[in-house]
Amino acid sequence: MIWPILAIISFFILLFVPRVFTNTATLELMLFAAVPLGLIVLAESICLLSGHFDLSVGAIAGFSAVFTAMALAEWNLIANPFLGILLIIAVGCAIGAMNGIMIAKFGMNPFLQTLAFFIIFGGGKLALTTQPISGLPEGYTAAGNSAPVAIGILLASFAVMAGIFKYTEFGQAVYAVGSDKEAARAVGINTERTIILVYTLSGFFCAIAGLMLSGYTGLVSPNVADDMVFSAFAAAIIGGISLFGGRGKLLGALGGVLLLSIIETALTVSGFDPTLIEVMNGIVLMIAILLYNMKENIRGQVLSAGANT
Repeated sequence: MIWPILAIISFFILLFVPRVFTNTATLELMLFAAVPLGLIVLAESICLLSGHFDLSVGAIAGFSAVFTAMALAEWNLIANPFLGILLIIAVGCAIGAMNGIMIAKFGMNPFLQTLAFFIIFGGGKLALTTQPISGLPEGYTAAGNSAPVAIGILLASFAVMAGIFKYTEFGQAVYAVGSDKEAARAVGINTERTIILVYTLSGFFCAIAGLMLSGYTGLVSPNVADDMVFSAFAAAIIGGISLFGGRGKLLGALGGVLLLSIIETALTVSGFDPTLIEVMNGIVLMIAILLYNMKENIRGQVLSAGANT
């Protein structure tokens, strides 16, 4: 239901706050600012579709950005911007893979495992530095500093992953694991490998989000990506991703990102207090959960009626 809801909200914003859509600069800035959150939403949505979730997505994005910035600008371990991009991706993928291994191989509860990493790597940023890191190479920040490039990366990421989840065996395996892990294992799906790949992919997109944040601001602060996990959950749920796995579409999650971004931009342009914007995001999330519960109840009644007949 995200796209009809997005259309209705956009229509009312066009009526009451037309500058959001009629001012090209405002519209571009809105999409540009939504890129890091969008990538973290993609990371979270991939986990949710597999029947798992990741509380550490913001911490992974932030730690990857801080660690790589330190290596480039403070420790002088590397000077090549391209190597910096490879490093931030490697850090994000490694942390994501560790999440997946602990959950798939050692049977850790996803909530407890990712909560632990949320605390470890959230604190790890402060352990590395308490001051903003500047002086990053231009080549390293170029992608995140260019609105067309950053927006293109976001849209391409969603398009590619949507295609993978719809047309490949891996994507079908993720849906199967999310629907019923035991049944997926019974039909020959390697559930452990699937879960590890899911969390590695999640870490990859978190790292790209950290790279975009580094370029967007031009520096990396110790609190980078803090609290983004809550917005990521909100956008994914609003976009129709099931909390119980196996149902939902990644493009719907993109719609959730756009909805939150449009509402936030409209409130900002209208001069609302920033704290009220967070309240509004919470209200939107609550409405989305109510709609989701209504849909699930209707779905359950239809399935029950079909079974009885």
